[in-house]
Amino acid sequence: MDNAAVLRDAILGKLRSGEWRQGHRIDTERQLSESFGIGRSTVRRVLAQLKEAGLITQTVGSGTYVSDGFEPDALGGASPAGLVAMSNAIAGSVSPAELMEARLAIEPSIVEMIIRNASQNDFAKMAHCCDKAEAADSMEEFEVWDGQLHETIALAAHNSLVTSIFRLISQGRAQDDWGALKRHSLSPERRQAYQAEHRQIVGALTDRDLARATACTRDHLLHVRRNLLGS
Repeated sequence: MDNAAVLRDAILGKLRSGEWRQGHRIDTERQLSESFGIGRSTVRRVLAQLKEAGLITQTVGSGTYVSDGFEPDALGGASPAGLVAMSNAIAGSVSPAELMEARLAIEPSIVEMIIRNASQNDFAKMAHCCDKAEAADSMEEFEVWDGQLHETIALAAHNSLVTSIFRLISQGRAQDDWGALKRHSLSPERRQAYQAEHRQIVGALTDRDLARATACTRDHLLHVRRNLLGS
């Protein structure tokens, strides 16, 4: 069993047994890394998978907690653990180039749904993510809010299939290969450019301007791909 599976199974065991209940604060990435003797990038990937399965929540500056809606009985039979294993297998086989190709195909195409279905509260959440990203003290924290913004935008489509697909995209962003490329490519100048592009996307969505929102989304993703992959 690999290191990620050992950590994941240990956490799932505590959830299944009821030792960790709703609202329980889970150890920090550093503590889990030291306890299990594994790298923090592996810890981060496992926590991202559990978050996407709805088992935990993460708040920057506060910590990682067992989700308020979690019940131990949910881990019997066809469980969220099965979802974790399935999505891990899918996301683990995706290269950064494939991930960007998928994002370019999917994210601009859901803009029309977002404009049609999003609420003012959705737009407020997007603006909040932009605020947090711009206030981030580190590149790592910026990347968290960058990912959260794109996830919030996708959720604003209010379509369960889109949500499921975007969860797999988010898992791909949690992979080591993606993280290494992003850290290598993300300079202060590029961060500022991304922040400006994020504001343009959110502004166009809030105005429900389909043509502008679609163009801004596509241009941003092409910019990210050029910086990550050189093409």
